[in-house]
Amino acid sequence: MTDFEGRWRHLAIPVKRFNEDTMKYGIGFDGSNYGYAPVENSDMVFIPDLETAVIDYYNEVPTLSMNGDVMVIGKENTPFDQYPRNVARRAEEYMKETGIADRMLIGPEYEFYVFDGVEYDTRPQSTGFAIESEEAHWNNDMDFNNMGYINGPQDGYHMSLPRDTNNDLRSRAILSLDDWGVEVKYHHHEVGGAGQLEIEVELGDMMQMADATMIAKYVIKNEAVADGKCATFMPKPIAGMAGSGMHVHMLLTKNGEPIFYDENGYAQLSQTALYFIGGLLEHISSICAITNPSTNSYKRLIPGFEAPVTIGYAMANRSAVVRIPAYAKDPLHKRFELRNPDATCNPYYAFAAILMAGLDGIEKKIDPHAKGWGPFDCSLFDLPEEEKAKLGGVPANLTEAAKALKDDHEYLTKGGVFPEKLIDLIIAHDLAEDAELSKLPHPQEYAKYFDL
Repeated sequence: MTDFEGRWRHLAIPVKRFNEDTMKYGIGFDGSNYGYAPVENSDMVFIPDLETAVIDYYNEVPTLSMNGDVMVIGKENTPFDQYPRNVARRAEEYMKETGIADRMLIGPEYEFYVFDGVEYDTRPQSTGFAIESEEAHWNNDMDFNNMGYINGPQDGYHMSLPRDTNNDLRSRAILSLDDWGVEVKYHHHEVGGAGQLEIEVELGDMMQMADATMIAKYVIKNEAVADGKCATFMPKPIAGMAGSGMHVHMLLTKNGEPIFYDENGYAQLSQTALYFIGGLLEHISSICAITNPSTNSYKRLIPGFEAPVTIGYAMANRSAVVRIPAYAKDPLHKRFELRNPDATCNPYYAFAAILMAGLDGIEKKIDPHAKGWGPFDCSLFDLPEEEKAKLGGVPANLTEAAKALKDDHEYLTKGGVFPEKLIDLIIAHDLAEDAELSKLPHPQEYAKYFDL
């Protein structure tokens, strides 16, 4: 089961207890501990999804793992409207009801770091963290047995062996992902020299790819542990080094036909596709409250590290919030990517929010060119400050994103996709996260202010 923040929780039952009653009545649990149910109405049931069944080799005892859905107990069990899978499923249903499309295909890119060790301390009298990576430039000395094969801070992109020390780890991960039904396009070392990696998967239906995202994080973390290492999807674990995003490629089809393709359109995109982009850019600040829900997210969304900051769209331009890959020329694969999300998000909420924003853009005919959001063929980082101010930018912190969601969420509640209670919960969560971190002294504050 997926909790509110996007972590997997699990329970196990003996195989002899798994029967038709399990599928009919479900397995009871306390939903209040998952973050999205009030204590006074927290008795819920979990119904396994048989289509997701897979042998989970990370358990020593042979175990069949299944994802599933959460129901509210009543005379008849009914889907809990705040549960992530139910929200994503309702978004797909709403898309079909509009008549605009009947499939949304998603292709996430999973960026993450693998470290040889990490420790952190958050006690009142002591705070800080330490990272160890055999690939990192800070280990170029005789005390660390790396044989001199190290990467510069931003020198890891597509690095080969022996400097890419995690190639086999990634290969084992994609073999495992294949067993779980997740098809991988490729894997490689990413820009961050201290063990930043990427695995990119094939396009699939929105719900399927939200499930795949949960599976990928589970598999990658467990493969790292099996290798005596640790994996993190934190957006910015190391200052001055590339952050980890989760770029989301997307396209819509209807009756098997692409609706984002136009041979004569900008970058071969149809007007419908541009309206979808317009919806994304129109609502980007409130989307960030869902796609970038950690305080660490906004340490990645800064200029200079291929992370989008200024609102805009462009062909093959990694400084734009929306990028249209130049290599995607086939009508059935014509698409664009949203570059601001990261993997601290709950993928079901994030993908559903992206879909709802895009549909809103189509319904309202929000033209991004008419709005002055592009297309841009220059680096948006290099625009004059007055031009950047006209375009606007993504939120600078989690509080700004939460306030944007408070002011702009009608597009999410259409068709009952995001219940108002869930929107309130997301806003409260984001504000609380930012408030908690803002009250804590930072080690850098000691360096700057201790002797004043």
